[in-house]
Amino acid sequence: MKLDILVLASHPDDAELSCAGTIAKYTRSGKKVAVIDLTQGELGTRGSAAIRQEEAAASAKILGLAFRENMGFPDGFFENSRANQLALIRKLRQYRPDILLANAPHDRHPDHGRGGQLAYDSWFLSGLRKIETESEGERQEAWRPGLFLHYIQDRLQKPDILVDISDEIHIKEAAIRAFGSQFHNPDHKSDEPETYISKSSFLNAILGRSAEWGKVLGVAHAEGFLSPRLLGVNDLYSLL
Repeated sequence: MKLDILVLASHPDDAELSCAGTIAKYTRSGKKVAVIDLTQGELGTRGSAAIRQEEAAASAKILGLAFRENMGFPDGFFENSRANQLALIRKLRQYRPDILLANAPHDRHPDHGRGGQLAYDSWFLSGLRKIETESEGERQEAWRPGLFLHYIQDRLQKPDILVDISDEIHIKEAAIRAFGSQFHNPDHKSDEPETYISKSSFLNAILGRSAEWGKVLGVAHAEGFLSPRLLGVNDLYSLL
């Protein structure tokens, strides 16, 4: 399957919190978008890997994803290693996305920055034809998505570009709430301890940030992204 957009995420729910509105914007327009989670989030204080898998599947339906996969890397301990880079290079060459979205370059959770760097390195290396990979016994052609962006996570960073998600904010919130074991949900009954992300104030902050970035554009809600290189446009009229 040829993808339009691929999102890489260190944990199930990273994509939802950071770029679910952008994902929904493009799936609603008919683009093929998929998410590949690097870990199962098995070290999370609340829930379990099995529960997170069910929640991720529910969110995928809400977002209209073409598919969702999990690399099964160890939560908290995966490395930006040659083996993991090659594993992601195979995925990039298999699905050939035009756009790659990935974790923040640095963040509160060390997996986020490490995942962002792993994604960037794999993105670059995937375009080198002398790095040979195979899929189902066939040699893969080199492929590097034309646009690489980091989404912004817990730590506030000044975005390089904003995407209007005013029409998709309700989908973003529904996708986040699909992870009932992780985030504030008065209907979710659990004896597990409250965490930094399970408080109602956390979700309010996520939605408040999108409203603040929306204000910059003169719209209701927006999501921000960082670019490791300068961005350009063919037409100034396409800018808000």
